[in-house]
Amino acid sequence: MRLANSITIPRSSTNPADYPGIGPNFFEPLWYAAYTNANHEKRVAQQLEQRTIEHSLPLYESVRRWKDRRVLLQMPLFPGYVFVRLALRDRLQLLQIPGVVQLVSFNGHPAPLPEEDIQAMQNCLGLGRQVEPHPYLLAGRRVRVKNGPLQGLEGTILRRKNKTRFVLSFELIMRSVALEIDETDLVLAG
Repeated sequence: MRLANSITIPRSSTNPADYPGIGPNFFEPLWYAAYTNANHEKRVAQQLEQRTIEHSLPLYESVRRWKDRRVLLQMPLFPGYVFVRLALRDRLQLLQIPGVVQLVSFNGHPAPLPEEDIQAMQNCLGLGRQVEPHPYLLAGRRVRVKNGPLQGLEGTILRRKNKTRFVLSFELIMRSVALEIDETDLVLAG
């Protein structure tokens, strides 16, 4: 294959040195947030499963009341987003899926999610506690979890109806999740 500046690149090469001007993230699988059309998260996740692309669609349970009954639904914890782990060279596989709009980007370049954020999401969901979406928080009393499976995570403390809620914010997508936690497991961050 020939580029505009007359450099010949072997088609099968995965060596970053063979691609001048392209960073190593192009070949290294990292986590990215894929922005989807409204209410297409589950369909996109099914397509990712069929194409064997590593992904994560965090869900939470919500009781919805209709005229004649109550229904327990599995809703996306981050509406409009599916998290995928792939090398940027393979992003066309993702972008061809109906319902995927784009990867979350800054200055035209896809922005990888910190591995700690993905681990924090998975830890929160693995607790078996009720995790719910929460409005994005920037201000508030910052705390760190000192005990348990969430040990070391930093977030914001919120008190409602004699219950302590730990709000974990994800800066890249500007979304937060909240879960109930024992106040004795928290210390002020600083």
